[in-house]
Amino acid sequence: MERTIIPNWVQKRYLTLLEKFKASPFYFEEVAKTLKERFGDSEEQTKVILSELKNWGYLKTKRDPQDARKKIYSLAPLIEEKVGVMTRSELEGVLKKAADLIRTRVDYTFILLLLFYKRMCDKWKRDFQKTFDELLREGFSKEEALKEAQVPVYHDLDVPEEFLWENLRKDPLKISENFSKAMKELAERNPSLKDIFTQFDFIEFARSPENTEILRQLIELFSAHSFENVSPDILGDAYEWILKYFAPQKAKEGEVYTPREVIRLMIEILDPKPRKWLYDPCHGSGGMLIIGYKYVEDNYSKKEADTLFLFGQEVNPKTLALSRMNLLIHDIKSAVLEQGDTLLFPKFKEEKGIKKFDYVIANPPWNQDGYGEDSLKKGEFWQERFPFGFPTKQSADWAWIQHMLASVKDKSKVVVVIDTGAVSRGGKERGIRQKILEKDLIETAILLPEKLFYNTGAPGLIIVFNKNKPLARKEKILLINATKEFLPGKPQNTLGKENIKKIANIYREFKEIEGLSKIINLEEAEKNDFNLSPSRYVSLAETERYRPIAEITKELTQIEKTRQKVEERIKGILRKI
Repeated sequence: MERTIIPNWVQKRYLTLLEKFKASPFYFEEVAKTLKERFGDSEEQTKVILSELKNWGYLKTKRDPQDARKKIYSLAPLIEEKVGVMTRSELEGVLKKAADLIRTRVDYTFILLLLFYKRMCDKWKRDFQKTFDELLREGFSKEEALKEAQVPVYHDLDVPEEFLWENLRKDPLKISENFSKAMKELAERNPSLKDIFTQFDFIEFARSPENTEILRQLIELFSAHSFENVSPDILGDAYEWILKYFAPQKAKEGEVYTPREVIRLMIEILDPKPRKWLYDPCHGSGGMLIIGYKYVEDNYSKKEADTLFLFGQEVNPKTLALSRMNLLIHDIKSAVLEQGDTLLFPKFKEEKGIKKFDYVIANPPWNQDGYGEDSLKKGEFWQERFPFGFPTKQSADWAWIQHMLASVKDKSKVVVVIDTGAVSRGGKERGIRQKILEKDLIETAILLPEKLFYNTGAPGLIIVFNKNKPLARKEKILLINATKEFLPGKPQNTLGKENIKKIANIYREFKEIEGLSKIINLEEAEKNDFNLSPSRYVSLAETERYRPIAEITKELTQIEKTRQKVEERIKGILRKI
């Protein structure tokens, strides 16, 4: 493990107190007076300093035997401390406390920013110490090494020392002001991450006294822990934990959180390889890109995963900021993310049109309104992107799908999860489906179980488009009715590992299983008005479930005992009467 030394501003105050009190006990009032005279610290700042010294193990406290309301302090010797590695459960415990602090009172994204920033500052200190030690071994003087180790090339984030986490929290009365200054400075110094730092206004956030106190408590909560040695996987899972924790609340406000189990199924079907390009035209918090990257890492290596280049576009600048942080927390640096309206102004372009990718995957907004023919024709490259026709103003589902098809290379795949109505509605959508079917681009449709998504109880449908179908699959469509493949839960159901494996295997083997899947051809689809809803072709046989005899016998015995007790009570009452 790396070694980290106590921050300078804390160390200076520690040495002042050590000179004053040595090994003798002392009270808060004495500390406050000493630090005010020496550094001009307020009582609130003194509380922070004592908390910091305690976290580092340099301060001992006990109750005053004469007055239990007061504490007696004493100092421990100053030594370098090794920083332990935080476990997954410990980190989740911290985040649960953070979630309890804010509940629904303030924007939960401040937790994500603080987690991200604390991690970046802790990692900055670790990288600084590592570089400093290496430079000393190479013959640099202490002063030269100190200056060189702060150069941005050695760090993921260009952070001036004054804006490191522990320096921002020195004065509790100026926390919001200090963080606000830091956000502006970091946006200028880190232009590729500007989207993150321009989305959070600490001054506005702290206008409410209640919010100010919540912010102070959140910062103190995170300050009690070091994130420098926490693995990216654990940090990434923690970040996702917060997104999932607040998903039900945000779903009511229109935000969409794609369950990670659904994404894993989609990625299993897509089967991305190293040295390819993966694109999500509405990437949200970045889940599709992250799980695609992790899939390659798990099946090949971290080095190979870094050769999978990730591309995404998102219309909401705040959501874009969350995804940038999410990717960095997961230690993924091979992503190019852009902000803008994909259906009108796609950001990834080539000389003669839009950029082509090896894989395209998305969960676009279901039944998004406002993108009829007139609107889409105002956008860029509309002739290239919507060759099969325009949807109604009421639902942009097939506009999204056509954009995705136009964005993928020949011999490549598109996987999308969409509203089930996209494959059954008539009118303009039926016409678009027919043309795409006639081009033999649809390979599979998978009907998912209900109650997987937070913003709707509807089941959702995965459609797989393949521009390079194997010969055996030509002019055929595999329909999978997976509505019974789930683990029940309250309020949400989930896809278990076995469910994902089962569905993915049916897709890979492209086979019919009674009660689960069926293969149809274009003629059969035409007979059904080009309706591709799997439930129309695959009937789920309701199988009777029988309880074990031993379980029934045990229950009957318990009922008999209860009956006897009730009967005895009634007899007793009757005797009294």
